[in-house]
Amino acid sequence: MPRKTRIQNPNLTYHVVSQCLEWRDMIEEEHFKECFLDVLRKSKEKYDYRLISYCIMPNHIHLVIHTTQNGASISRIVQYIKARFAELYNRTLKRSGPFWNGRYKDSIVQCAKDACHYLLWLLWYLAFNPVRKRMCANPLQYRYSSIRVYLEEHADCGVPIDHHDFFLQLGNTFTERVKHFVRYEEIYRKRYAIFEWI
Repeated sequence: MPRKTRIQNPNLTYHVVSQCLEWRDMIEEEHFKECFLDVLRKSKEKYDYRLISYCIMPNHIHLVIHTTQNGASISRIVQYIKARFAELYNRTLKRSGPFWNGRYKDSIVQCAKDACHYLLWLLWYLAFNPVRKRMCANPLQYRYSSIRVYLEEHADCGVPIDHHDFFLQLGNTFTERVKHFVRYEEIYRKRYAIFEWI
C-alpha cells in the first residue's frame, strides 16, 4: 500500500508525533532530553519556522510546528531534528541502527472543525502527557515541556517558543491571554478525570 502523501504547505500548523524504536524508553535519561533540546535550538537556527510547543517523553516526542511562507517544509524540518538526534544518540552510546520507529505522524491544526479551539486544547493535551503517564502530578512540574511559556510571561523552557496566533488573539495583554487559556486546562482536567474512571 503506497504511503499517504503529506500536505506540505507554508503557513500551516502541524502536530508532529514520533516514536522511539519499538516504543522503547530511549529518551528516558535527562541527558538525552537535554540533547534533544539542543537539537531543537539548532534546528531553529538553521530553518525559518515557528516552534509553537513541544513535549519530550521517554519513548516519543510531540512537536507543534508552524511553517512559514519562505521557510522549509515540515518534512525537511522534522527530518533534520530526527536525524541529528539519532546521530547524536548513536554516537554517544557507540551504537548503530535506527532510533526512530519509522515515519512521524502529523495532523494539521487548520484542518480541524474549530482550529483555534483545537490548538488551545492541543497545548494542554501535550502538557498533560507526563501527568497521564504518572511522571508528575502537575504539568508545570515537568521540565521537558513548553507549557510554562503559555502561563509565565518570561518563562524559559530550554528553547525559544513562538506563541501561536490563536493564543495571541485571546487578549491584548499576556495576562488577559492566560486568563482565557487556563479555561482550556479546566476543560481538559474535567475530561481527564472522567476518562480515569473508564
